[in-house]
Amino acid sequence: MAKAVYDASSITVLEGLEAVRRRPGMYIGSVSTRGLNHLIYEIVDNAVDEHLAGYCDTICVTLEADGSATIQDNGRGIPVGMHEKGVSAERLVFTTLHAGGKFDDSAYKTSGGLHGVGSSVVNALSTYLTVQVKNGGFVYEDRYERGNPMVELKDGLLPVVGKARGTGTKINFLPDDTIFDKTRFKEDEIKSRMHETAYLNPALTIIFEDKRKEEAEQVTYHEPDGIIGFIRDMNKSTETVCDVIYFKGENEGISVEGAFQYINEFHENVLGFCNNIYNSEGGTHLTGFKSSFTNIINTYARELNILKEKDANFTGADVRNGMTAVISIKHPDPRFEGQTKTKLDNQDASKVVSKVTGDELVRYFDRNLETLKSIIGCAEKAAKIRKTEEKAKTNMLTKQKFSFDSNGKLANCESKDASKCEIFIVEGDSAGGSAKSARNRAFQAILPIRGKILNVEKASIDKVLANAEIKTMINAFGCGFSEGYGNDFDISKLRYNKIIIMADADVDGAHISTLLLTLFYRFMPELIYEGHVYIAMPPLYKAMPSKGKEEYLYDDKALERYRKRHKGPFTLQRYKGLGEMDAVQLWETTLNPETRILKLVEIEDARMASDVTEMLMGSDVPPRKAFIYEHATDAELDV
Repeated sequence: MAKAVYDASSITVLEGLEAVRRRPGMYIGSVSTRGLNHLIYEIVDNAVDEHLAGYCDTICVTLEADGSATIQDNGRGIPVGMHEKGVSAERLVFTTLHAGGKFDDSAYKTSGGLHGVGSSVVNALSTYLTVQVKNGGFVYEDRYERGNPMVELKDGLLPVVGKARGTGTKINFLPDDTIFDKTRFKEDEIKSRMHETAYLNPALTIIFEDKRKEEAEQVTYHEPDGIIGFIRDMNKSTETVCDVIYFKGENEGISVEGAFQYINEFHENVLGFCNNIYNSEGGTHLTGFKSSFTNIINTYARELNILKEKDANFTGADVRNGMTAVISIKHPDPRFEGQTKTKLDNQDASKVVSKVTGDELVRYFDRNLETLKSIIGCAEKAAKIRKTEEKAKTNMLTKQKFSFDSNGKLANCESKDASKCEIFIVEGDSAGGSAKSARNRAFQAILPIRGKILNVEKASIDKVLANAEIKTMINAFGCGFSEGYGNDFDISKLRYNKIIIMADADVDGAHISTLLLTLFYRFMPELIYEGHVYIAMPPLYKAMPSKGKEEYLYDDKALERYRKRHKGPFTLQRYKGLGEMDAVQLWETTLNPETRILKLVEIEDARMASDVTEMLMGSDVPPRKAFIYEHATDAELDV
């Protein structure tokens, strides 16, 4: 076999925006719905930067009937004058990576869009994109297709297409269906993001409109109470322990704004934002807040003699149990891990947030002693429960009969290389038996569970830990679990790179999947956030024509397409459950990495995911009915 040549001719240089189209995940995270929605956020973030600079008070976001999106603001408008490169500045912004007004502080003191790639990336990943800029009494227009300019410039400048008062930018784009898995924007997530942005900018109004529905939906987001209103909104359906506590300050050119409130529940919800960008993985600003707050509470607890000399300090988890908090900073030069800005990396942010938190909260607590005592009371209760649960966990998870090697259910794989291993969670002995026969035992493990696991949204922690099926999964995965009283979860100890839920394609199977996802989200969320959880997609049908080869069909839409293209007679087999497939069929359709279909479980909006999980799996019936009624048209039905 001839060896491949590797020399200077092997090096490929991707010109212009071709690199973005070739590797979109590097710029927007993924080509799933999450990455699709991110296109809108990139343009909106630029408009918000205009607001932060003091030039924009209204942003309109419209999902058009044709599938495109329009974002319009009343800021200064993208500069259309001649750049030193000999072309309109607008053209540079939309066709050149790392071209923008955010690289020095002459135009923007703080900004969410810092890499100068947002507008050009959206352009590169769109079938078409149209820009209209109002400036100096005129309207200028430019148009692109898949990142390529379609308008001829005259002496390097954009053509004038009309006259208009005021200033601003209007961008309309249609995502490229050859890049994205789906091109329908998810309106719930976009609305949630727009609402968050309004909370973080009390003087800003965001108008959202969805024209894709029979009756157009329009929502206006304007939140003059800012993050205080944000906290109240998140806690509106819970029993609160204290009023919302708000503080702000500035140091070393970094402004800090924080608000928090305690509720009578045992989990924390601390959200971090930098320059209006939600940092889903946190970062140094949250580290600074958490460390400072823990020190403050422990210091006061000792001064008030609530913690005696022999007592250990409260842990960070103790003092934050029941806390809902928003920490928002404005930083002149933030550093994020990745273009999608999920984690803040500036060390000065930690120092400044810690100082502002310490100064302002000491001042507040000195004047509000009863509120302080209520918060310390929450920490006391959490510490007592933590100690009790630590003993319970130790007893329950180390007993020999529940150990990893002797639970009797897991059919483990031969490989010990976690990066290559995958585990299928299968309901029922029949399906479990077929899966064990069908699998590749070199790297595929099978874990059968019996019936529907406990609904952890309604259960106390002791019942969760006492559940045999849950304990079996915890032991099998090997990385422990996290919950409100502490965190024993260590993702580095995970034994399987893929955790695959394999349930029947019916109502019961969907319920089992939902119960498992609720368990993972509440007690092992890192499994989902780091992309380890999948749902297997077994076929619903097998089409067997009188002539030609057999074909598996995975849903009713696939069956409809098959009927349209297949002219001759065929026999249709409907699979009611995984147990009806023999080992060969199960391998071909559901287990074989070469032919199977898996759905990766992703969470775009943690706050909304938490609310929906609580609504659907909790005890309160009316909100669940309302949600199901409102979203019934989105559901996939098995009839």
